[in-house]
Amino acid sequence: MTKSLEAKEEFSLGLNCSQAVLSQYAEQYDLDIETACKLATGFGGGMGRQANTCGALTGAYMVLGLEFGSISSHEKDKKNNTYDKVKQISKEFESIHGSCECRGLLACDISTQAGQKQAREQHLHEKKCPKFVESVVVILDSMIEKNNRE
Repeated sequence: MTKSLEAKEEFSLGLNCSQAVLSQYAEQYDLDIETACKLATGFGGGMGRQANTCGALTGAYMVLGLEFGSISSHEKDKKNNTYDKVKQISKEFESIHGSCECRGLLACDISTQAGQKQAREQHLHEKKCPKFVESVVVILDSMIEKNNRE
């Protein structure tokens, strides 16, 4: 099974969108699954269910940091490259799905009780979010593979 399908499955089994993405790359970056899931917990639902940046994207941002990120103040090129990669994946995701924001993607504001009720009643997380998780992993894999070829 591909990472994208595995991430989609993990989301369907109960991981949040950010956890489902980051967990697929944990071993690749010597991060145990438990730590990855704990780290990504607060990013689900658009940053702690605030309906902001999609959790699948924030999971991808963490992976981009693991792949391209800096570890010291002297690595400004790495930091800037990582920022460029974050912008790139956001732009690609938005071109496919029309938004990077949870509230825009779901057409509902899950930061409110009324929005959460609407999302539950319309099964929005089950209908919409799996494709966001899957597509962000496809884009992320492509970016990492391209970098490894260069």
